[in-house]
Amino acid sequence: MGAKRRPLIGITCYVEQARWGPWDAPTALILNTYVEAVSNTGARAVILPPDPVDGDVVSVLDGLVLAGGADIDPARYAATPHPQTAGIRPTRDAGELVLLAAAVERDLPILGVCRGMQLMAVAAGGSLHQHMPDVVGSEEHRPGVGVYGAHDARFAAGSLAARIVGENLKVNSYHHQGVADPGTLTVTGWASDDTIESLEDPERSFYLGVQWHPEATDDHRLFQALTEAAA
Repeated sequence: MGAKRRPLIGITCYVEQARWGPWDAPTALILNTYVEAVSNTGARAVILPPDPVDGDVVSVLDGLVLAGGADIDPARYAATPHPQTAGIRPTRDAGELVLLAAAVERDLPILGVCRGMQLMAVAAGGSLHQHMPDVVGSEEHRPGVGVYGAHDARFAAGSLAARIVGENLKVNSYHHQGVADPGTLTVTGWASDDTIESLEDPERSFYLGVQWHPEATDDHRLFQALTEAAA
């Protein structure tokens, strides 16, 4: 008998102008830290470019990671754009919302990272703070271009997040937007300034969004838990 197939974990990706070798062109890409975080758990990473036509690809996936990235279009939650809202990618918004809906219908294990958590909130009827410094009065969550912030976070006892990483954790962050209203989802984690740090749907087998960037650390417990749920 052959070896058991590794779980297939889809990772959503960006479409951005990128340069490599002689090329400078629109490119479907993702930071390799996401791929490594999935691969290091024994799963097989599959990169998913935006495709708003349908979410049929979830029928061959065992789990899904909604990756970080550009701001979500405020029109998705009936808001007027803030002056600091930038880099909106309508095709990515549309493709990921279709993909998320299909994954939810199949109860696929889902992990949302940063923008991914925000997308989960918007899909659940929630809304976003478009510029966190206006809310918390500091740049703690994104201290500089390409520089991660660091702060404490706490998680509700018994929550999926707490079962995976414990009730307290020092996390890294790189975001200027955050969840204002979680919609139908349950808030289970908070930053030291009470910013929402994790969202869950306890009615589903594995449905977790986190505001920090675990893929950019050596702590891959969230990805390990996703792979175990997908196996």
